[in-house]
Amino acid sequence: MRLADTRKTRFLVRTLLAGLAGIWAVAATAQTAEPPTADLRLVPQNQAQIKLSFAPIVKEVAPAVVNVYASRKVVERRRVSPFFDDPFFRRFFGQPGRGLDKPRQRVESSLGSGVIISQDGTVITNHHVIKDADEVRVALSDRREFDADIVLMDERTDLAVLKIRGEGPFQSADFADSDSLEVGDIVLAIGNPFGVGQTVTQGIVSATARTQVGVTDFQFFIQTDAAINPGNSGGALVDMSGKLVGINTAIFSRSGGSNGIGFAIPAHMARFVAKAADQGGKVQRPWLGATVQLVNAEIAEALSLDRPRGVLVTAVFDGSPAQEAGLQVSDLVIAIDGKEVTDPNSFGYRFATKMIGEATHFLVLREGREVEIPISLKPAPETVPRDTRELTEFSPFEGTTVMNLSPAVAEELGLEGPFEGVVIAEVNRGSTGDRVGLRPGDIVRGVNRKVIGSTRVLEEITRTPQRVWQLDIERDGKVSQIILRG
Repeated sequence: MRLADTRKTRFLVRTLLAGLAGIWAVAATAQTAEPPTADLRLVPQNQAQIKLSFAPIVKEVAPAVVNVYASRKVVERRRVSPFFDDPFFRRFFGQPGRGLDKPRQRVESSLGSGVIISQDGTVITNHHVIKDADEVRVALSDRREFDADIVLMDERTDLAVLKIRGEGPFQSADFADSDSLEVGDIVLAIGNPFGVGQTVTQGIVSATARTQVGVTDFQFFIQTDAAINPGNSGGALVDMSGKLVGINTAIFSRSGGSNGIGFAIPAHMARFVAKAADQGGKVQRPWLGATVQLVNAEIAEALSLDRPRGVLVTAVFDGSPAQEAGLQVSDLVIAIDGKEVTDPNSFGYRFATKMIGEATHFLVLREGREVEIPISLKPAPETVPRDTRELTEFSPFEGTTVMNLSPAVAEELGLEGPFEGVVIAEVNRGSTGDRVGLRPGDIVRGVNRKVIGSTRVLEEITRTPQRVWQLDIERDGKVSQIILRG
């Protein structure tokens, strides 16, 4: 072959390879230019991607986030001077009721945020934002204001549902699957911090199942470093698809401002409460009829586990769904419907977000074997009439409301069994019961060495003046004795 032909061949080969390289580069560019799927998580690859903005998400979600203004009227009786308690001074300055101790009315107000979750004007917010409110107003991002009705309040989850008094449709936010959230995901917090107006902050998910926060009965929070401040309560925590993953509810702070540790109630719990509002305005949770405890390192070693996991069943009550399903003491519950259970708080959250009438499946370890147990979700029964009574006679119980204990009452108050006796359901602020230190959830086991088996018996005892009161009160499973002079 001549040298000229060889050079010509090499030139053609190089040209062909260059062409193929160009095609591959174009194909690769076209492939990376495709929008990522919802499940694909990417980090910025170049300067152009770093300059991308969250503005489209904010424009979509912000109109669904509202400011919530709650107010209540408080009546106080104010004396001009303590000397007016003396009959001598009353002779000169008048008797009570003549202007010297007139009731004074003042208005307490609170500020928070909320999220519109349906076009008819249904709003979800925090219970503590509207607690004891006489009037509630919401302000939209376009500065329109409306009165709102309270549809449902659930203190145990710190959630409440409102209904805007106005003609829709209103722009609303869609719930996301909060279980799909992962540590490191980017989130936006939208609310009204310090009353300065609607504000958006950005951060990442720091943890997805915080259970030692102590804000609600069902502790299972999304933790984020997106700045959350007073006034953000009830506002939206949204993901990068613009969907609601949580309701901002609390911060960890020694100064009152954001320290980069904020907590949100997962969308699953918010959706559960919102559905309860649609179905009659009352939260009705399923009853298991069993108690569980944390598995520590010692228990894990005794059970031959490689690490602490799940929750250990410590009691199963007669006639309960747990007993009917065959759950046994010493069973180790490791998952509910395929979702891992790590401690009693995560167990309570997983079970409490199930709807009555459905079925759930426990995965338990029993004698080293995995066993799946289907459990029917039923409401807690009221085995005895609650016979609610407000105690007004002068006694240590003055100002309290009491009920006969049953599984239904225990579930409402967040108590565990056994389900017998008399429980304090409410304590009026400033009452004798309040000053004595009684709290909702306290169980009255005895008064002056007499066993209290019903609200009727307790009310009869309070009608008789006593020089000494001896109270046996059970709180958090421990019975304490209180002795008071009459």
